[in-house]
Amino acid sequence: MRGEVPNKHHSYIFFVFLFFVLVLFPAFSISANTLSATESLTISSNKTIVSPGGVFELGFFKLLGDSWYIGIWYKKIPQRTYVWVANRDNPLSNSIGILKLSNANLVLLNQSNIPVWSTTQTGAVRSLVVAELLDNGNFVLKDSRTNDSDGFLWQSFDFPTDTLLPQMKLGRDLKRGLNKSLSSWKSSFDPSSGDYVFKLEPQGIPEFFTWKRRNFRLFRSGPWDGIGFSGIPDMHLLDDLMYNFTENREEVAYSFRLTNHSVYSRLTINSDGLLQRFEWVPEDQEWTIFWSTLKDSCDIYNSCGPYAYCDVSTSPACNCIEGFQPPYPQEWALGDVTGRCQRKTKLSCIGDKFIRLRNMKLPPTTEVIVDKRIGFKDCEERCTSNCNCLAFAITDIRNGGSGCVIWIEEFVDIRNYAAGGQDLYVRLAAADIGGTRTRNVSGKIIGLIVGFSVMLLVTFIMYCFWQRKQRRARAIAAHNETEHRQRIQEFLTNGVVISSRRHNFGENETEEIELPFMEFGAVVMATDNFSDSNKLGEGGFGLVYKGRLPDGKEIAVKRLSAVSHQGTDEFMNEARLIARLQHINLVRLLGCYADATEKMLIYEYLENLSLDFHLFYKTQSYKLDWKKRFDIINGITRGLLYLHQDSRFKIIHRDLKASNILLDEYMTPKISDFGMARIFERNETEANTRKVVGTYGYMSPEYAMDGIFSEKSDVFSFGVLVLEIVSGKRNRGFYNSNHDSNLLSYTWENWKDGIGLQIADPIIIDCPSSSFSTFKPQEVLRCIQIGLLCVQERAEDRPKMSSVALMLGSQTEAIPQPKPPGYCVGRSFIEADLSSSTQLDHGSSTVNQITVSAMKAR
Repeated sequence: MRGEVPNKHHSYIFFVFLFFVLVLFPAFSISANTLSATESLTISSNKTIVSPGGVFELGFFKLLGDSWYIGIWYKKIPQRTYVWVANRDNPLSNSIGILKLSNANLVLLNQSNIPVWSTTQTGAVRSLVVAELLDNGNFVLKDSRTNDSDGFLWQSFDFPTDTLLPQMKLGRDLKRGLNKSLSSWKSSFDPSSGDYVFKLEPQGIPEFFTWKRRNFRLFRSGPWDGIGFSGIPDMHLLDDLMYNFTENREEVAYSFRLTNHSVYSRLTINSDGLLQRFEWVPEDQEWTIFWSTLKDSCDIYNSCGPYAYCDVSTSPACNCIEGFQPPYPQEWALGDVTGRCQRKTKLSCIGDKFIRLRNMKLPPTTEVIVDKRIGFKDCEERCTSNCNCLAFAITDIRNGGSGCVIWIEEFVDIRNYAAGGQDLYVRLAAADIGGTRTRNVSGKIIGLIVGFSVMLLVTFIMYCFWQRKQRRARAIAAHNETEHRQRIQEFLTNGVVISSRRHNFGENETEEIELPFMEFGAVVMATDNFSDSNKLGEGGFGLVYKGRLPDGKEIAVKRLSAVSHQGTDEFMNEARLIARLQHINLVRLLGCYADATEKMLIYEYLENLSLDFHLFYKTQSYKLDWKKRFDIINGITRGLLYLHQDSRFKIIHRDLKASNILLDEYMTPKISDFGMARIFERNETEANTRKVVGTYGYMSPEYAMDGIFSEKSDVFSFGVLVLEIVSGKRNRGFYNSNHDSNLLSYTWENWKDGIGLQIADPIIIDCPSSSFSTFKPQEVLRCIQIGLLCVQERAEDRPKMSSVALMLGSQTEAIPQPKPPGYCVGRSFIEADLSSSTQLDHGSSTVNQITVSAMKAR
């Protein structure tokens, strides 16, 4: 019996100790995924709350300075990724803070015990409330006696910050009066509310808008079409996501969920206003951007004005709808869309017809007439009978289509997609619709007959063409079998096949140049008969294909368009020049082919395609940290210096731009596309041409306006390119909130004001693919200054490339202060004949009688 006294004494001590731990030191007793009324979370304890499956973690964090926040991040992902911040606009000013339950609410207290953030639910049984972090990232307050999600007293999913997670809803909760929207961070290191908000506008047919500073529409999702948003056709790229859009009396909301639980996915609006879909695959160990808004100029809200559609495959991108025309066609062709598209013929109501626009992003649907009970035929009849109806479309494209939406006001912000979108039917006067579009019986019959005849004719022509190709290929194979095998073997061994034939491509008729030559059959086999699946892109005068030789070596084949007579001389010029040029920063010619009907150049294949693909698309630009960009600038400098000074011939490129800079597997830049280049004598300083060729936005003023070109015109293009690399923005189609006309003027104004770094791409300041240390402010400023020197208005003020190389390579070399940049015109690829019949209007900066050609990256 005496032995029991010490046991009772020990038990008494244990319970006293337990009391002190629970009451005085609650932070040490936090359970795995919950916070009870007797527990708290402090900064000093360094404790966190982890969801049951270890997917998410909640705790205190700080980024820069002494500001502390309560937030949620992925625990299983080594790259810290925040998905929710409680006190984003009210940070703790030091490392003293506590999160606890008080009166059935979560409260965050500062060092003075003053609340800086709290939940606002009422009416709960205080002693039974717990806070729990769920495996879907939702932080909830609930009655501890239930696991029912309907019993949540409060949840973080109702108050998003910048991220939408699976199962989380975005939109209007009509029952509780909540508008769940995404709001960007102010910067990569500041989670406070930024300039951009992505939220639902419920009027008419609900759709989402990205607003800048709550008064400027930047992007529109388009209405929900039953499958997705018509303005985001890329959202269905992922097969492991299920999308849902709910519209009833209680809510209008969008959400998504994962079908593959081995990956993580999130939708985020960043500090630049980009809405991006990320996915994390454990095997890759990095976030991958699967789609992004604002990836091109057509994504910007109302970029073309009323009754015009945007199409990135055309130049200019803005196009008036058929039946409409711009008041100033020349300005419109140069990209000036301030003139609104106007009807050719006024509507008369009776007799008006409809034109069908396929694959369109529908106009805004906030002020429309909607009837979801009727189908297409009734919708068309209703629009026809309403003289105020300007256009109509169906609202749900599933199962043949249903629902009706009618526009009675002028409409804007439509664009055309290669795939996706919806059909939009626009009302036109009968006079503006061709006979094949009338819906009378005779018109249909004629249309069918004509269509069938054309189909037969096209089929016959294609068959004849195929037969001709087959006969020629067989003839070549039969006639030159031995020689062909010998050349292929030599090509596989040496990289090129030297033909015994000699080709005169000269401006100098007496000069013969021996070029590497490949047989047509070998190119056909390498490109799988020029299969569309091997198409890399489109150059100025033809298509570019990827090919693979029998030994696995990859090549790029530039094939001159058969109908492009204008480009023959340029093609021969390119072949002649590249065959003579050898430099690590110039694209390498492996072979060529030329006969009466076919002309091709065979290059080395460069895995990373062109610079513009990486620089101007947010899904790729994050891979370009400052070190890579600086190396690219230096590589272009060396290549251009070689052309101007160190090669056997003095070469003026005349079309230096981002799409003509190709990148190999190591991101080494290589200047390409010498179709516009000209050879200079060593003592020749400039030349004059009546035929201006090049790309608006990169052309120097003296070349664009007077046809004068020299080394300094290339230097101007180089300067534009440097500023684009630093800023990540195109000079052509440049837009900013201060309405600067182009990137050059924007850079100049910031440079004058002493804030040159303002133009730097935010990605190079905080690039996910590298450490923060790669960003060197003084090096960036040096490049900006060099870029501005290169784009000065007077050619004689611009430095030579030898001086540019010296300034880039030395941190001590003094750099002159730049003068204002030269006027930079337009934004379309142009070829203009400066003959007496062609005028350049210096006042309005328009070009008459020009040939516009769409340029795409190879």
